Amino acid sequence: MDKRRTWGDVFRNAWDGVRATASTERNFKVHLALCAAVLLLGALLRVPRLDWGLLCLAIGLVLSAELMNTAVEAAVNLTVGERLHPLAKKAKDAAAGAVLASAVFAAVIGLIVFAPPLLRLAQDWGWL
Repeated sequence: MDKRRTWGDVFRNAWDGVRATASTERNFKVHLALCAAVLLLGALLRVPRLDWGLLCLAIGLVLSAELMNTAVEAAVNLTVGERLHPLAKKAKDAAAGAVLASAVFAAVIGLIVFAPPLLRLAQDWGWL
């Protein structure tokens, strides 16, 4: 009978996955840097609480999609070896598409949240 994992084991394994992805995947590092920039801009612009919720939702979606994309790519690469089967390509492309879709969603949220205060700031400074 298999040993049941504790909640501590479950969270440790999940955190190991996030750390491994952050240390090895360039795109995840880019998303983390953009996440930090969004959080900083939100703080500087003092966005309202609801906007914070939208920004956090978008950030969580993009980071989750990138983690899933990494998992799909690793699993497919493990099972197909050197030769890429058409179904393996389909799986990898679909996972990458999920990241793209979530990133576009996040960009739209960013425009909705940041455009009004940035436009007001530009008008206040006489740039517009």
